[in-house]
Amino acid sequence: MCGIVGVLSFDGSAFRVSEPYLVRMRDVMSHRGPDGVGLFISPDRQVGLGHRRLSIIDLSENALQPMANENGTLWVVFNGEIYNHAEIRAELEKRGGHSWKTDHSDTEVILHAFEEWGIDCVHKFRGMFAMALWDTKQRQLWLIRDRVGIKPLYYSIHHGRITFASEIKALLEDQEQERAVNEEALYYYLSFSATPAPRTLFLGIHKLAPGTWLRVKEDGQVQEYRYWDVWDHTQPLTGVTEAEIAERILAELRTAVKLRKISDVPVGVFLSGGIDSSTNAALFSEGENRPIKTFSIGYEGSYKSYKNELHYARSMARTVGADHHERLLRENDLLDFLPQMVRQQDEPLADPVCVPVYYVSKLARDLGVIVCQVGEGSDELFWGYLGWKILYQLQRYNDLPVPTLFKKLALGGLQLAGRDQKMSYELLRRGSLKQPVFWGGTEVFTDSQKRRLLSPRLRKRFTDLSSWEAIRPIRQRFEEKAWEQSTLNWMTYLDLNLRLPELLLMRVDKMSMAVGLEARVPFLDHKFVELAMSIPEAVKTKNGMLKYILKKAVRGIIPDELIDRKKQGFGVPIYEWYHATLGSYLFRELKEFCGKTDFLDWKEVVRSLSETRSPKGWSLLNFALWWKQYIASEPAEECHALSDAVLGPRRQSDPRSVAIFQ
Repeated sequence: MCGIVGVLSFDGSAFRVSEPYLVRMRDVMSHRGPDGVGLFISPDRQVGLGHRRLSIIDLSENALQPMANENGTLWVVFNGEIYNHAEIRAELEKRGGHSWKTDHSDTEVILHAFEEWGIDCVHKFRGMFAMALWDTKQRQLWLIRDRVGIKPLYYSIHHGRITFASEIKALLEDQEQERAVNEEALYYYLSFSATPAPRTLFLGIHKLAPGTWLRVKEDGQVQEYRYWDVWDHTQPLTGVTEAEIAERILAELRTAVKLRKISDVPVGVFLSGGIDSSTNAALFSEGENRPIKTFSIGYEGSYKSYKNELHYARSMARTVGADHHERLLRENDLLDFLPQMVRQQDEPLADPVCVPVYYVSKLARDLGVIVCQVGEGSDELFWGYLGWKILYQLQRYNDLPVPTLFKKLALGGLQLAGRDQKMSYELLRRGSLKQPVFWGGTEVFTDSQKRRLLSPRLRKRFTDLSSWEAIRPIRQRFEEKAWEQSTLNWMTYLDLNLRLPELLLMRVDKMSMAVGLEARVPFLDHKFVELAMSIPEAVKTKNGMLKYILKKAVRGIIPDELIDRKKQGFGVPIYEWYHATLGSYLFRELKEFCGKTDFLDWKEVVRSLSETRSPKGWSLLNFALWWKQYIASEPAEECHALSDAVLGPRRQSDPRSVAIFQ
């Protein structure tokens, strides 16, 4: 895990890469790679590559990046891990013709695999990666993002060059990079809590979509290609017994966890006490001759919206004999972290879970662990959300043979009753247009609500725009490729392409890398994803039980108490904190923001803030603080003083971070 950066100046451009320029872009990401640095600038100064190293595999200096092949015709910078690198290396060594300088570097495997198979080598890789390859013979640059989008990769084309990096803040170190809001991306952000690829909230800065590569020639020609789609690799498990499906799930997951144990530095597990993290911990502990390290987060006090699950985490830790650590958070931990959170996110991620992810990552790193396994992806693959169950049923009602005219008449009735701002109106509207009810697992503002929320200028600009436009291409691929075009398959496929890579996995990458910790995601191993998407909907939803087949697969691996308990999810008591210091801070920041800008209607913002148990306030605050820090370049430090004044200063010796048992 590292930070990568680079630039290619196109033919005819007067721009030439300088060392200070590239170092400035590289070192703004020093948190991603505290263990070493590297730089390559071509003799003609047309190409530059930079790297910040977090040493995980092959800690020797021979594995430093940027790395070249034996004759210097191919260069690579790479962020991530190729878990099956030893297997690929053995195949390459058997073929012969390659000179090796490292003992077991996965980076060097990428170079020789590209020499051997060209861009098709990407199909050999089992892992998470964002990489750039500069081919000096063909004079072309390759940018590649892993299949599921676990690692981010951003790029911008401007002033006769393309720049790319693991984080947007690196691109902003180019003084000719424009800092402006992509207003169409803002429209989509307000719906999805994140910006769908290839957009970002920065005008002119893009992110590479999951499972995609970009080829850039020195004359500026750009080709983009989607090299992986899950539907191209599914083998429908129709006619296969539940018992056999459960066995396959457990076997493939066991392999995924085992691969993610490969490391030359200490590895641990984030443990919430739910099915996913507990299964991770149980499988990780298999074959270990010493206690694994597990880490959990909870909250001081008691809350209606969130109940601590630490007793479940402790129970699972005892089951596997873990060296278990946990930390309790309180409101001023969030307030203190806000400015850094905004900076580390690069663009708004409207999910308050960024806060506990950061603190649990810091807890692990402070205790000497460099790599942790996390549980993201299981809920999406196995129907794990209660909200999904509700929308799944609503889609079934929508699919009943009710004439479209009746739906439109019902819409008119809701409008007359003043209920056109309700989610019920929006879902019925989608049904009347023959669109799916489900538009993603984290919807905040509907199209109708945005018509009121946005400023008059943006309302006029986006009169005919719908957030459906952002997901229409995903729906088209689904209808062209899915072997079973079921409601659940659509829900999973959409979140695999939007919410997971651009929100959930992005928050994991940004918050863990903020402290120099690598996060690995066994449930999103691409082979495991392909297996999960081969399971018929009827098996996953049997008896109306969430995670039915996954529970069947792991029963006996983790205690029944954890399998059968009510699901809560990894959360934050954000709604109670709205009524304390956070609420007054949020109101003040948004009022100031609306007074300085022309994006939102302040009266409608106030109305949105009055809604109880709504994520809208957090979504708007994230946007306002992002604009303040990245566009207006204003400091955002007032919340520190506010939290100290109301809640008291942080204690010098914080007893909330403790080792529960060792």
